[in-house]
Amino acid sequence: MILTRTIYFMDEKDRKLIRTLGVLSTVGITLVAATVIGLYIGLKLDAWLGTSPWLTILFLALGLFAGFKNLFEYVNKSQKRQNDADKKDRG
Repeated sequence: MILTRTIYFMDEKDRKLIRTLGVLSTVGITLVAATVIGLYIGLKLDAWLGTSPWLTILFLALGLFAGFKNLFEYVNKSQKRQNDADKKDRG
């Protein structure tokens, strides 16, 4: 409740900064999670099929790819949102 009141009385610029920091931390967590999930799947499949280390490498690479894909999609989406907000402020 105190945090809500504090954010309510903050400048819009400060609120945007806090939102941006929150979203960026989420993007970082998503990148790490995708990598760890890919690694885990690869390790389990290698242990099950006896193909070590090939599936681990493959799924680790897929996890990294998925994480970076999400990162780039978010960056593009954020840039578009920021450009739209700038146009709205100008016009």
